Amino acid sequence: MELSEITSYFTEEHLKALLEQFRSFGPLPGILLTFMKSFIPPLPTLVIVGVNAAVYGLWLGFLYSWIGIVSGCMLTFLIVRKAAGHPLLARWAEKPKVKKSMLWVRHNAFSYVFLLSIFPVGPFVLINMVAAVARMRIRSFFIAILFGKALMVFSVSYIGHDIQRFIDHPLQLIFVVLFIGLSLLISKKIEARFTRHTSDEEEHTDTALEQHKQSV
Repeated sequence: MELSEITSYFTEEHLKALLEQFRSFGPLPGILLTFMKSFIPPLPTLVIVGVNAAVYGLWLGFLYSWIGIVSGCMLTFLIVRKAAGHPLLARWAEKPKVKKSMLWVRHNAFSYVFLLSIFPVGPFVLINMVAAVARMRIRSFFIAILFGKALMVFSVSYIGHDIQRFIDHPLQLIFVVLFIGLSLLISKKIEARFTRHTSDEEEHTDTALEQHKQSV
């Protein structure tokens, strides 16, 4: 079976029937569906997250989708980060253009991951891989993904759990946009505080290493 045939199965009707069929397994089907997104990029994020909200309800659907997506992102990040020392990846990372890109990602890693995680469509797997090869801190990646995906998943879940309402009253989408804007403002403050703390740690580490070299 080709990948296109598999992804064509993931329509709203099929997914709703699938989740209802395996509802006795509790949250596992909903979590696994979004978890798979990190390993099968063509899967439609909007459809999967929206159907989770329609079947499980707004809050449980949001929670299951959030857990699945964040878990999948973390696993792919950790796998690639572990393999980043492989000679092939090391040689690839030493190419001038790649090296320049990696340098930019290292200095803007939190913003890079967080902002791209907000959008429901995009190169999710590539984002995880680039962050891993750039040796982004695990804690930084986790926090960026946690908050970024929360915004995206909640927005899609909010629309998906009662999509007919937004079809009948499209002006209600303004509240979703306002929520995203407010969340962005709050998250930028969190990012500023977190990156400042990280920079202080790195500066302290560099100073300690320099003092150690001088003493030797």
